[in-house]
Amino acid sequence: MNRTEFIIATAIILFVAFGLGWFACWLLHRLSRVTQAEMGELEKMARDLHDAEETRDAAVNFLESREAELTNQIRQSDAELRAAMDGLRDARHEAEELRAYIERINKG
Repeated sequence: MNRTEFIIATAIILFVAFGLGWFACWLLHRLSRVTQAEMGELEKMARDLHDAEETRDAAVNFLESREAELTNQIRQSDAELRAAMDGLRDARHEAEELRAYIERINKG
């Protein structure tokens, strides 16, 4: 292979490499291009996602406040139940004492 053939072969190889690179760039640009309609759709989806996140945050806040309220009501109910049970226990004890007293008086 003489010098002229080597230069021609190198030029052809470089031209083919350039052509393949250009074709790959064009193909990539063509496939990844986003149209105006797609941008509008992406913006709408972004707004919908933002709205959904705000709704979710509001629901979480509502559930947390409702849970705190219900927990407080349960605590109050438990306290009232304990107080009622203590009062009932005291009333039963007092009733037993009164029965015993009445029985002692009736016997005596």
